[in-house]
Amino acid sequence: MSMVTLPGLKELIESISRERNLPRLAVQSAIREALLKGYERYRRAQNLERKQFDEDYFENFEVELDIEGEGFRVLSTKTIVEEVDNTDHQISLDEVQQVAPEAQLGDSVVLDVTPDQGEFGRMAAMQTKQVLAQKLRDQQRQMVQEEFQDLEGTVLQARVLRFERQSVVLAVSSGFGQPEVEAELPKREQLPNDNYRANATFKVYLKKVSQGQQRGPQLLVSRADAGLVVYLFANEVPEIEDEVVRIVAVAREANPPSRYVGPRTKIAVDTLDRDVDPVGACIGARGSRIQVVVNELRGEKIDVIRWSPDPATYIANALSPARVDEVRLMDPESRQTHVLVAEDQLSLAIGKEGQNVRLAARLTGWKIDIKDKAKYDFAGEDAKFAAVRTKYQSEEDAEEDDLDYEEELEDENQDELEEEDSFDNNDDE
Repeated sequence: MSMVTLPGLKELIESISRERNLPRLAVQSAIREALLKGYERYRRAQNLERKQFDEDYFENFEVELDIEGEGFRVLSTKTIVEEVDNTDHQISLDEVQQVAPEAQLGDSVVLDVTPDQGEFGRMAAMQTKQVLAQKLRDQQRQMVQEEFQDLEGTVLQARVLRFERQSVVLAVSSGFGQPEVEAELPKREQLPNDNYRANATFKVYLKKVSQGQQRGPQLLVSRADAGLVVYLFANEVPEIEDEVVRIVAVAREANPPSRYVGPRTKIAVDTLDRDVDPVGACIGARGSRIQVVVNELRGEKIDVIRWSPDPATYIANALSPARVDEVRLMDPESRQTHVLVAEDQLSLAIGKEGQNVRLAARLTGWKIDIKDKAKYDFAGEDAKFAAVRTKYQSEEDAEEDDLDYEEELEDENQDELEEEDSFDNNDDE
């Protein structure tokens, strides 16, 4: 049997298997596929009699690797027929019976159809390199996909490798003994206080594992996602792990609109256990627990506040550290509220460039207007909202009247139909 030699085949399989952390069999199957593609190309290039090679013309061909002998053969499975139409797919009964007298029509035989080394050998070697590189990229993507799919929404330890345009490329690993994989941390997911120097380590939140053929890392990670704060607290506070304390809501501004304002997060916590102070549990003795989170986020400001089922209490808590005198729920329908504070608390409640009130609004889901209590016109504001509400109410009533009218019409039609039915029944009798 003829064989095309591939010097270094054994070492190639070993080294790829090591570097890419792919099983040897996966590498071998990629090489076989690459060589078969090479054979197809070679045949198409040699095709002087202009045969029609359609999509699956070469499906009955396969490549057999001889790893010890460092080479390969091309084999073809052919059907035994009386009259041969196509020598790639068929062989005549006479020809086979000379070698195997017991052969019968319709049987299949596997034959060695390896071309001579020369031209084909050179082409095979080149083709193998190209197709192999692509195949291995695909297999590696598939493995990354499977390895990290279930880790979306969790936090991984990462190490800075290099910079590409505005992104930082990090090395992450999915767990014990697994090799590192590249992840991308785009500009918008970075923190302003982070120092991304080579080999620095960070905790990152795995936002998305993308499929597909795109170049570059498949893993999109974030330092700015609120999920990172939640995870860091859950990691530091055993009561969260044990589900005694729960995180109800998080609002985070990791990249404030202006550089004069630092990143800040508000986190609302709650407990069903009377004897547990959920805020205290998150802060820890002398701030020990919250300090770990703040350090990991490079000094980000974090307010831990107590959640409350009562919107007014919750809104007052959410504006911490400002002291609130009164929360007026002006319009629960559209969730608008006026919060009254003393004059010396105004700028604290609003926060630098509006950050405090912005985060409180996002945390609670209410539109919050901070008002100076001394200058607040109770009667005037009430009247304004009452007018808006009346207008809103009359619009709603009008809509309801329309609906009522439509329903009445439907009912009338229904009655008429039912009457007709009863007439029909009477006729039958």
